[in-house]
Amino acid sequence: TGGQAGAQQAAPNPLSADAKAMYNGVKNNLLKMADKMPEEHYAFKASPDIRTFGQLIGHVADSQARTCSAVLGDMKNLNASSKTSKADLVAALKESFDLCDKAFDGLTDAKATETIAMGQRQSTRIGALLRTVSHSNEEYGYMAVYMRLKGIVPPSSEGR
Repeated sequence: TGGQAGAQQAAPNPLSADAKAMYNGVKNNLLKMADKMPEEHYAFKASPDIRTFGQLIGHVADSQARTCSAVLGDMKNLNASSKTSKADLVAALKESFDLCDKAFDGLTDAKATETIAMGQRQSTRIGALLRTVSHSNEEYGYMAVYMRLKGIVPPSSEGR
């Protein structure tokens, strides 16, 4: 592990690089998941009192877009939660990832602790972005159950 620690110290922005690696993991899983789930299952609910699979995709897209656009200094609302077709929801999810790509690409360790407005409260840039990663992973976990209930293997479990 000594070589690993040395490589870690040599990276110019180790905190933001780690955050971006975490983001890229959930981005990859969510994009594959959104594509893999058949359109007819976008209206599926695991139980009557919760969101459909499609509504969860829309929720993730809206949440990511709000946070990442705030980090970029230009609040955006995609209104993805109002969409119902797979094509529209996947497009909104990709649009939210485009915003987050820009937010993570612009993050450096020096900028990570800068404070930004997040609605009624303040946050560091890295805090806002890591909460987005955490939330997106949480929602991915919920949606993985929906896929399993339909007999579909989630992307993160493929090849096992």
